[in-house]
Amino acid sequence: MATKNKPSIVFIGSGAIATALGNIMASDEDYLITLLSVEKDVVESINGEHINEKYFPSFRLNPLLRATEDKAILMDAHMVFLAIPSVTIVEYLTTNLSYLNPSAILVNLAKGFGNERDTIPDCLSRLLPNPLATLKGPSFAREIINRLPTAFTLASENEELFELFQELFDNTTIHLDYSTDVRGVEYASILKNIYAIVIGIVDAHFDSPNLRSLVLTKAINEMRALMCRFGGKEETMFNYCGFGDFTLTALNDLSRNRTLGLLIGKGFFTNNISDKVVLEGRIAVNVLCEQLSGQDKACASFPLITELHQVFNQEYDIKNFVNRILSRP
Repeated sequence: MATKNKPSIVFIGSGAIATALGNIMASDEDYLITLLSVEKDVVESINGEHINEKYFPSFRLNPLLRATEDKAILMDAHMVFLAIPSVTIVEYLTTNLSYLNPSAILVNLAKGFGNERDTIPDCLSRLLPNPLATLKGPSFAREIINRLPTAFTLASENEELFELFQELFDNTTIHLDYSTDVRGVEYASILKNIYAIVIGIVDAHFDSPNLRSLVLTKAINEMRALMCRFGGKEETMFNYCGFGDFTLTALNDLSRNRTLGLLIGKGFFTNNISDKVVLEGRIAVNVLCEQLSGQDKACASFPLITELHQVFNQEYDIKNFVNRILSRP
């Protein structure tokens, strides 16, 4: 239960990003920070040894960061961060609706669709009365937990929440910019995974700064156009969630989606690899291309995602990928 006068903040999930952000927030004794986990061993190691043995086995956590398996903690939560895979969020909240404080602010950290075609905030707004926000940016958890400066875009249709988040992250290494374009921020975080795969494939074939920059430019323009087509605002591409998150994901080998592109480009990719790991980029390619399929001239307008869709859905000679994306209009 929350201590009187101390807001309770709960992370649904105890993975890398939940642990890293939770540990940063736990530095402020004005908040009660708890990770809600389904992993008993992780809960025991955090509470007993102040270590998340599964994700950060050599990093000692703030002793004020707690973990629990008890969903009842959601009943008193003032703010709930959604830090589980995007494909599980809607089902999880639907199943556990009776535990959720209806006035708690829900903050989406996941980068992917909530169902076959809708963003997570779109799904949740139909399901729940809670205030909604989304937090997206160039943010490797390993660097967050080591207190390296890290940026996020905080998006909500309710601008009154901005001051609350500014206070929450005050005097930490987390830097925020703000947007009311929730749809644009969500799509930026989805699209960056797709185009990181493209850059990975290109880099697997050519270690060429010239070519990489050429394709990066094409990718940014395609992302911007897609974001606008699906209801986002063009300027969102220049928030931390847009250009910043895309370049982090596309150009760093810690990125799973870039790594997927490298595996595809080198010919090592198999369906078994993708089936064992949640790869948001691959899922999103099929969702978006299905939505674009009924739209006039979509294939010509978005050649990179169209070509990547073919890679995932038909027999494809990957040696031709770069020439094909360069030859498309």
